[in-house]
Amino acid sequence: MKVVVAGAGAVGIFLAGDLSRGGHDVLVIEKSAAAAAQVPEAPGLRILLADACEVDVLQSAQLDEADVVVAVTGDDEDNLVISLLAKQEFAVPRVIARVNHPKNHWLFTESWGVDIAVSTPHLLSALVEEAVSVGALVQLLNFEGGKARLVELTLADPSPVASHTIDSIGFPRGATIVAIVRDGHLVVPRSDTHLAAGDEVVLLVTDDVEDEVQKLLVAT
Repeated sequence: MKVVVAGAGAVGIFLAGDLSRGGHDVLVIEKSAAAAAQVPEAPGLRILLADACEVDVLQSAQLDEADVVVAVTGDDEDNLVISLLAKQEFAVPRVIARVNHPKNHWLFTESWGVDIAVSTPHLLSALVEEAVSVGALVQLLNFEGGKARLVELTLADPSPVASHTIDSIGFPRGATIVAIVRDGHLVVPRSDTHLAAGDEVVLLVTDDVEDEVQKLLVAT
């Protein structure tokens, strides 16, 4: 997989190193010579000293061949510009952008070319909610500009789906269980998997069926 990482801060350096060690072809674009010098040498890892907000730079980086672009500069405006160019000018299949300031999170949508927006404060808040909430859907990650999301719910006792198999619950087409954590262990969900009170259920849902899923899983 060819990945382009825009920004050689701490996050960009970690991503580039981790992905290159995983066997991926990684290009880091960074306009600061001092920051670029901090990127360690590794097989499959290249560095382009340039401004990723410039179209000609992205052309020279052959962005049209990239599978994923990750915009992780320390400037939200730059991340939005890079995302928009990657999606609209180069049709990159997957664009991931870092949100530095929570107040700007609403801007990071598909209108700006962002497939997945990662906001550390929002993610931390969700993880806190996930740790203390029972019987309520907690949003973990948004996809497609918020039209789809990864959510988590801890089944209360009692739960209307406890002891039921997944295929007997009747989930709508826009929802699917992707993982279950039970007693600290991961359970890979299958159609005949039984749910139990206390299960941490991770689902991928579209926004139009989220309320329906909540009603299916939570006692009223």
